[in-house]
Amino acid sequence: AKDEVTWSEELFEVFGLEFGPAAPTFSQLEELVTAPTYKALDEGVARAVKAGIPYEVELEIPRDDGTTRWLWSRGEPVTDPEGRRTGLWGAAQDITDRKANEAERSQLEAQLARAQRLESVGRLAGSVAHDFNNMLTVILGHAERILAQLAPEDPLRASVEEIRQSADRSAALTRQLLAFARNQPVSPAVIDLNETVAGVMTLLTRLIGEDVDLVWKPGEDLASVRIDPSQVGQILTNLCVNARDAIADVGRILVETNNVSFDEEHCAQHPEYLPGHYVQLVVTDNGAGMDAATLSHLFEPFFTTKESGQGTGLGLATIYGIVNQNNGFATASSVPGIGTTLSIYLPRHGASPDPSTEEPVVEANARGGGDGATILLVEDEPAILALAAKSLTGQGYIVLPASTPDDAVRLAKDHPGSIDLLLTDVIMPAMNGRALAEEVRSIRPHLKVLYMSGYTSDVITGHGGPQGDASFIAKPFRLKDLALKVREVLGAESSDTP
Repeated sequence: AKDEVTWSEELFEVFGLEFGPAAPTFSQLEELVTAPTYKALDEGVARAVKAGIPYEVELEIPRDDGTTRWLWSRGEPVTDPEGRRTGLWGAAQDITDRKANEAERSQLEAQLARAQRLESVGRLAGSVAHDFNNMLTVILGHAERILAQLAPEDPLRASVEEIRQSADRSAALTRQLLAFARNQPVSPAVIDLNETVAGVMTLLTRLIGEDVDLVWKPGEDLASVRIDPSQVGQILTNLCVNARDAIADVGRILVETNNVSFDEEHCAQHPEYLPGHYVQLVVTDNGAGMDAATLSHLFEPFFTTKESGQGTGLGLATIYGIVNQNNGFATASSVPGIGTTLSIYLPRHGASPDPSTEEPVVEANARGGGDGATILLVEDEPAILALAAKSLTGQGYIVLPASTPDDAVRLAKDHPGSIDLLLTDVIMPAMNGRALAEEVRSIRPHLKVLYMSGYTSDVITGHGGPQGDASFIAKPFRLKDLALKVREVLGAESSDTP
């Protein structure tokens, strides 16, 4: 009969049942395994009985103690001397460990594929932003020069102003792409995250509106972190605006900070985490929430759950880039209809916040003041080379333009007078700006260096952190800002003499 079943003692243990003379009947198995796996078993047994076809199934067993076991089972029909099928016999094996390993491997493979996808998109975003920033530098520079020559009442002035403003807005978009690509120019400082967040909360309260209760819960004895304070505001604003948009009517957003640590064992079980000591910034809302499919794409650029025209899809991608640029990581959890929690983890810094690490304010007149200093200008984009050379010459500098690193090295060797400053692009064919600076300094050791680029990277900074001690101006820049930066670098005491 179908319900006459005999089990070994090991099978009772796998199912979490007390060993006894009578095994559960085949019908009772439906209560002991999950519905999909019982269906597969029932269909396999039916084929074996009717057609004599052996079956193999994997049974998922949710036990009373809260654990889940997996059992591989194979069966084939038993026949009497006349060939009639009189029963089934088979073997079973506990495959719980194998299934756990398969699930872990599948999870790791999915996370690796996601990381590789994000890294690939990040490289593309950085490359596009670099080239676009070159073009924006030319647009902004020429717009600035035209405006300087137009009278206030000139009818063309409004059009040129619109060109300049559009270029500024485009530059803001490229900064978001650069943040995602982890190449955003930054000025990191050791800060107290509680103080920095508290400074942003007043602005956020006005931004979020009265219908949403914004709650700030600072952690006690919080460790310091090293990050550009403006990036903290950028992270918090993006997270809180997204949280507000997820709340249909009234709701609550909780912002909190904590000291947290993760060991190797925890990270082995949660591969999205990194071992170490961190300061955690958490934003939790009780909005619409997200399903698992949405969460898997959350940090990808241009992915958005908002309606068309309501967002660029760069907000969380920007956060992803900022956090990675600062050697941290981010996690997200969400339940549809319940809400979402986004957590940012920044490495703790051993030192106390030091106001002296902040960038000095430069007070300088952007017009004139070159004092005849000689600048070796290296830029492979002809339009930027011509624009910067013309602008700096107008400031009273002597400019030696070079469109390639080889030309720059030749000028450094052959120029009969002194050269005070090397102003060089970072990303160029044949030789990057850092390598060029080292070669030119081997010829002129006291030379000061100012880098310019559409993005920063280790090619500038080596292992000295996101920006190290390198003087740098980010493209796109205004000609006024270039003049100020050049004067700042030339006026600084040289610390680069070997």
